[in-house]
Amino acid sequence: MIEIKETTGSVYGALGMANAEEMFVKAQLAIKIGEIIKVRKWTQQEAADVLGLTQPKLSKMLRGQFRGISEAKMLDCLTRLGRDVQIVVGPARHAVSTGRVAVVFA
Repeated sequence: MIEIKETTGSVYGALGMANAEEMFVKAQLAIKIGEIIKVRKWTQQEAADVLGLTQPKLSKMLRGQFRGISEAKMLDCLTRLGRDVQIVVGPARHAVSTGRVAVVFA
């Protein structure tokens, strides 16, 4: 029997993956890239040419297989798609706690 557990956070965190936060951020970026490509009605090859990726690599990224693609490259893809990317470093939440990374789309 498969146990199903509801979570309010990242599926990667719920699965206990060591790099859950990074994977969740990449997933959010890949979804946004895919949405933009869909709205523009581009083929994957047309999009890959603009993004500086091969079509197979773009296809993998859009299917959630983005381990070989850095967050920096995904941010570069968004700028190539005409989006502004801002990185904001906020104040520490607690003196000895680990910060968090969040993606917010305007």
